[in-house]
Amino acid sequence: MKTWIDFDEAPVFAIPLTDEVDGLRVYEGMLIEGPQGWGEFSAPSDCNEERAGHWLTASIEAGTVGWPDPVRGRVPVAVTVPAVDPARARKMVAEAACQTAAVRVGGELAEDVARVEAVRDALGPAGAIRCNAGGNWDVDAAVTAIETLDQAAGGLQFVEQPCRTLGETASLRTRVSIAIAVPIDADMAPAELSASADIAMLNAGALGGVRRALRVAETCGLPCVVVTSMQSSIGTAAGLALAGVLPDIGFDSELATVGLLTGDLVSAGRTLIPVDGYLPVAPMPAGPDADGLARFAVTDPATIDRWRKRLKAARRHI
Repeated sequence: MKTWIDFDEAPVFAIPLTDEVDGLRVYEGMLIEGPQGWGEFSAPSDCNEERAGHWLTASIEAGTVGWPDPVRGRVPVAVTVPAVDPARARKMVAEAACQTAAVRVGGELAEDVARVEAVRDALGPAGAIRCNAGGNWDVDAAVTAIETLDQAAGGLQFVEQPCRTLGETASLRTRVSIAIAVPIDADMAPAELSASADIAMLNAGALGGVRRALRVAETCGLPCVVVTSMQSSIGTAAGLALAGVLPDIGFDSELATVGLLTGDLVSAGRTLIPVDGYLPVAPMPAGPDADGLARFAVTDPATIDRWRKRLKAARRHI
């Protein structure tokens, strides 16, 4: 598979964000072209070389072996609301027109409450709200925060990654009534996972692609919700492919992150912005648009060199 791809010419891109997300203002990555199409390599900076290899494997899957056939042509998605002020949160939810919002919390509780209340106001009483704490709470803080945010939301659907470790999360789970979701790792033991969570969050990039993530979903023993990290439409298509092969369990996928970018790498007609709360499942990603690629191409030699080294290291693990 490695010999089919010209890694040396993979373009590096950087797209500014509309709002700061977890301390980031610019999303960076590389585009990988295979014989069948394109993929997006954007391994987080804090993951080691082996895990970066998972992201690289995911990025070359569509352009080589392809994705499994979907069982759904479109999937309902949740709008992601980062740690923004209430007015901005309200506007983001209203513009997205999704029926579910995934709200970033885990900072100052009063600010989190105000954000969640604004999201509820924008969604209306019928919409679903889930909160993602990013592992920022200890067990006691999580108990207090979850009870308070549940009241602010008029009922939470579930809470994602409340604590840093599975052990802490398992302890928390015995003290709250709200369902707990955790991001799943391929190395997690099913018994450890089931003791800590009610829902598994699947990220195709982190798990090494759609096919590998599907195998994890089939063996983890929990209902699964598909999520994505910050990605352009090219990378987001992989998450949609994964959601498209999984059954509908009543929880919207967290795949509406393209709207957090100030632009996209594909043409305007192919960009993955939700319509009526849904995104389409495609057999392969759209290719990059020449204008978009030129607009966001990285020219800084140091940044290009950093990504070339990241790619080289990741290639040792595929």
